[in-house]
Amino acid sequence: MKDWLRKHPQVRTIRVAAADLNGQPRGKRIPTRFADKITSDGTRFPFSVLNLDIWGEDIEDSPLVFDTGDADGVLRPTERGYMPMPWLEAPTALLPIWMFRENGKPYEGDPRHALARVVERYKAHGLTPVAAMELEFFLIDDSGKSLQVPPSPRSGKRRKAAEIMSIRALDAFDTFFTDLYDACEEMDIPADTAISESGLGQFEINLMHQEDALRAADDAWLFKMLVKGLARRHGFAASFMAKPYPEYSGNGLHTHFSVIDRDGRNIFSNGGPEGSLKLRQAIAGCLQAMPDSTLIFAPHANSFDRLVPEAHAPNQVCWAYENRTAAIRVPSGNPAARRIEHRVAGGDVNPYLMLAAILGAGLLGIEKELTPPPPITGNAYSMDLPLIHTNWADAIDAFEKSTIMPEILPAELIRNLVMTKRQELHYISELTPTEQIEIYLDTV
Repeated sequence: MKDWLRKHPQVRTIRVAAADLNGQPRGKRIPTRFADKITSDGTRFPFSVLNLDIWGEDIEDSPLVFDTGDADGVLRPTERGYMPMPWLEAPTALLPIWMFRENGKPYEGDPRHALARVVERYKAHGLTPVAAMELEFFLIDDSGKSLQVPPSPRSGKRRKAAEIMSIRALDAFDTFFTDLYDACEEMDIPADTAISESGLGQFEINLMHQEDALRAADDAWLFKMLVKGLARRHGFAASFMAKPYPEYSGNGLHTHFSVIDRDGRNIFSNGGPEGSLKLRQAIAGCLQAMPDSTLIFAPHANSFDRLVPEAHAPNQVCWAYENRTAAIRVPSGNPAARRIEHRVAGGDVNPYLMLAAILGAGLLGIEKELTPPPPITGNAYSMDLPLIHTNWADAIDAFEKSTIMPEILPAELIRNLVMTKRQELHYISELTPTEQIEIYLDTV
């Protein structure tokens, strides 16, 4: 880590940041001359900082605050190390960190540790999850009273309709996307294909698969930070909020995953198009956990505006081969690369919690040798199928009372997330839709 700073003498300050339960980066600004202390001793801030609400406020009656004297945790660098922050004007470095207790044990309320715990359970079976994510976002002009697509820097015109897979729409913002891909190279984020999506000013970028699930979640967390920051440098906003425009499809965050054994073989493949028994067991685990983990996939009030029929956001508990109306899709292609695509989550999720929930549920299915229902064919929206929870309050209740989630996530994290979401539900219910957009546009 010291070598990175020596190779970048122009960097004068660093940011140390950890993801809270909402995926918000929380941390400090530090002059580079004090960087050695961070890498050797870590830094400290209260446990409660990883359990703030969407406004960045303490959770009322949280045991992490006054009951414990708002005690500190110790935050140490993750294996990611230093990286540039290309969206800032001054040369700056970011150092991702995560939280530990004084005795060196991971803090159970840290979402990155929750994912690490799931990965360790895979390792105990001699297995490694391989994950990739597709992130959708909107480019938005939020300077006026209502949201609209920004004018193209090339033509000065505004794109007034969804242009699915349009090269023209991509080229209209070529300067932004060129800078974005350059920045991803600098930050070692494996950004792959970009497409114009089905919303007004909406785009999707795929991140390449990783055999390190923590790194895959890091990539998504950092990518969201980068896209939002870089868009502001270009004079507009970028938002991953689930549904900024009622009349258009919302932002999803689709996750692809497979599992390899000690010999590097994909256990989801049997050489044919149908995939292996392990594939179906993992699908069964994901389906079984889906209703109780809705709060992870739809964590905000606005999230549920996206989960409506025929809006490219699956809301039924089902699976299928090569069918994008299903919550779980098994893509076609080379049988050796057989995988699961989990399509429920919105772009507003915490990537660490989302991936922990998905991978944890898949592993439970394998461990318990569960059997899924038959795959559907045709339009899932037109079928009478079990639904995930369609409102925030029900999703919070189901998450809190679940018997499945404690098999995946630590009890302290479950408690903290429930308290966070109940506080947000109380305050957001008093706000207008416009006021809600103001909260979510830049944060999630």
